[in-house]
Parts: sequence; structure tokens; C-alpha cells
Amino acid sequence: MSLDQFSLAGRTALVTGASSGIGRCIALGLAKAGANIIVAARREDRLQQLVEDIANEGGQALAVAMDVTDKGSIERAYDSAEERFGTVDVIVNNAGVADAKNFLKIEDESLDFIMDTNFKGVWHVAQEGARRMVTASKPGSIINIASVLGITAKYGQSAYCASKGAVVQLSRSMALDLMGNNIRVNAIAPGWFKTEINASYFDSPAGQEYVTRMPARRLGKLEELVGPVILLASDAGSFITGTVLPVDGAIHCAGI
Repeated sequence: MSLDQFSLAGRTALVTGASSGIGRCIALGLAKAGANIIVAARREDRLQQLVEDIANEGGQALAVAMDVTDKGSIERAYDSAEERFGTVDVIVNNAGVADAKNFLKIEDESLDFIMDTNFKGVWHVAQEGARRMVTASKPGSIINIASVLGITAKYGQSAYCASKGAVVQLSRSMALDLMGNNIRVNAIAPGWFKTEINASYFDSPAGQEYVTRMPARRLGKLEELVGPVILLASDAGSFITGTVLPVDGAIHCAGI
């Protein structure tokens, strides 16, 4: 086995939710592995610094506006990507939202917001990308960012857990449906990484106390997600499909 199998040279990767946090870090990592990068978020202006950072490291990137709850927006983003780099053959579905509430207090609007982004957004971005790969007769890899809360559960996170659990099962089913087209599909289930969504909690006494109960006694570092993504995106993971990979410091084992 050669380390060249981890290279993404010649690949074009689309990363949703790339304006900050996990998405930004993954985009930078994929670029360093050699891929051309399409960074997508609802606000294109928030992506320009990321495009510059990738260029400064010798990579190539394009920022596109994409609202994963809007199919027209998704199609336009893929059109822009193809005009610049050709068919997208690596998709990282990272865009996600949360609204921590007890099951009895979740309003329909909140539930729809979470499911439309976290589940249907993944569905539509992956489906559009997969259709284009098939049309171009091009193999590819789709990596859906689920969550440890898609395989475990936590108080006050019913809607989020349901959305990420749906992503886990979707990834498995997609892997079966797309295997004949030489498109691999996997999910990564991150544990707790400090991002814009959860920063206020982990800065609080309750959040800091929770960290002390984690098996690793610390939060994950964003760059610790890059290696697993590159594995699944590259030829190094050529026989890996339909899997859900926890990157969580064993939280899913401890069930906390």
C-alpha cells in the first residue's frame, strides 16, 4: 500500500456549511490533500477568506452560495462548480442546525427547520451530486456528517437526535443504492467539538463539568476530523462504504 492512495489530486470536493467550524476545517484539509474545493454556505461573502486561505496554501477553491433547504440553490451551486472544475466527485454534507429543547416543548417550526436542514438538506445535496456523477460516468465518494447523537441520545435533543439518526440510516441505504454506480457513501459521527452551535454551552460551568465526564476528558480538535474524511474520500478507503465512523473519543461507548 502506498501513501499516494490518500491523495485527492484530480478530485473536486464540495463541502456544505463551510463558512466556519467543522466545514471550514474539512475544506482546508481536503485542499491540502490535493482536491479542488467548492465551499458552500448560505452567505457566499463569509467564504471569501476561506478561498483565499486555500489559495495561499497552493490550492484552488470556489465559493458558492447554497441554501441546502432550497433545491434550486443546490442546482445552481453545482452548475457553478462544474463550470469551474467539472463534475464534483467528493461531497461532504456538513451543513447542520440545532435547537436544544425537551420533546414536549418543540414547536413544529423548530422541528421542520432541523429536519429540512439536517436530513432533507443532506438528501437533496447528495441526490443532485450523485445524479451528476452517474451522468458523467464518474465514480465518487459521499460523506455525510452525522453525529454521535445519531447513534446515542441526550436529554433535550430529540429533534437533533432524530435528524442525525435519519442521516445515519440514509447513508447506509444510499451506499446500497449507489454501489452499482461506483459511488461510495459513508457517515462520520463526530462527538463533541467546540463550534459556533455549542460554544456557549461548553464555556458554561455545566459544559465544562460535562467535559470532565467524557472518556477522553477533553473536546475533540477540529483537525482530528480531517484524517477520517480524507480516508473516506480517497482511494485509501476504496472498499469502505455504508459505514458510520464515530470520531468522538469513545463517547458512544460510554453512553454519556
